[in-house]
Amino acid sequence: MSTFQAPKGTYDLLPPDSATFLAVREAIAAPLKRSGYGYVETPGFENVELFARGVGESTDIVTKEMYTFTTRGGDELALRPEGTASVLRAALEANLHKAGNLPVKLWYSGSYYRYERPQKGRYRHFSQVGAEAIGAEDPALDAELIILAVDAYRSLGLRNFRLLLNSLGDQQCRPAYRAALQEFLRELDLDEDTRRRVEINPLRVLDDKRESVQKQLTGAPLLRDHLCADCTAYHEQVRGLLTEAGVAFEDDPRLVRGLDYYTRTTFEFVHDGLGSQSAVGGGGRYDGLSEMIGGPALPSVGWALGVDRTVLALRAEGVELDLPDATSVYAVPLGEEARRVLFGQVTALRRAGIATDFAFGGRGLKGAMKGANRSGARFAVIAGERDLAEGVVQLKDLESGEQGPVPLAGLVEELRSRLG
Repeated sequence: MSTFQAPKGTYDLLPPDSATFLAVREAIAAPLKRSGYGYVETPGFENVELFARGVGESTDIVTKEMYTFTTRGGDELALRPEGTASVLRAALEANLHKAGNLPVKLWYSGSYYRYERPQKGRYRHFSQVGAEAIGAEDPALDAELIILAVDAYRSLGLRNFRLLLNSLGDQQCRPAYRAALQEFLRELDLDEDTRRRVEINPLRVLDDKRESVQKQLTGAPLLRDHLCADCTAYHEQVRGLLTEAGVAFEDDPRLVRGLDYYTRTTFEFVHDGLGSQSAVGGGGRYDGLSEMIGGPALPSVGWALGVDRTVLALRAEGVELDLPDATSVYAVPLGEEARRVLFGQVTALRRAGIATDFAFGGRGLKGAMKGANRSGARFAVIAGERDLAEGVVQLKDLESGEQGPVPLAGLVEELRSRLG
């Protein structure tokens, strides 16, 4: 037993469960790769100010949940709590927006960190796949990203998820709503931290999950009643494109999500089989974020889908993914000469694209065959001195139990044929 354990609120991803996580990541990324999105990878930590400006100083993420530290050189850094600000920073730093082909379409996959109270579906270390389309204001782009997320979920066999949709307006129409909301919230019985939030960003209060706050929000003014004509028309175009694509959605006038940078289109995917942590992914448009972090005006839209939450949703629905076998062939040598010859055959099989493993450690036939059965392989290749003298190996079908000799020189082609 090791003296050390994984830190509280984290988890280790190990076989065989890790194969499901990898399959989910690949399924989410697949529609993006087919739609012009290129892969980007950013550091696991960034300047604290990047998130304070972009995510928002009034958010729980910045005020309570970021892991921050000071380097020996005095730099104030934070483990990344989300992906959008980092990806936009990287795109701006590399001047991708100046290449003349907007929007810049990027996707990413990685780990993120928030100091939260651990519970099922909420970890301090979690995995996401995200996508960002930077530098274009177009309702078709918002619809594209939502459709790609829906297609990813459907490709995994997930069915019982819901898409919540809202518009948060823009700098033209949101100030009037902000004032109306503040007037309403100032009359409520709120703690001091929440009252401060009312003055900094009152929309954050709408995202407060505490029942004591939510029950007081009945009758709060809704942003949809304050949208300007441009924002209303934009939102109707997004809704229309989704409907034409066969994507069902629910209008949720209280949906604001937990980040300050969203404007106009805002959406969230929820799954009712996950209990209180029902969100499996979400995103929206963030037209002013580039200016917030020192860049030019670059209207943009994006999303992040939780790999951990998606796996939990699949389990809740009882969906078993069709995963490729980790091992198709298992080689069992009997004797030193057979060990040398079969090791060469294992290398040849792997180079031919056949997943193959080897009975390491000099085990006897009984122990090696137990290893073959545990590996999940379809076939075992067995060879001893007599087999090699005759130029053959014994090929055993581990499902049917049938076994027979196969010419050593034709082993790769024989297995390729049998495995299809």
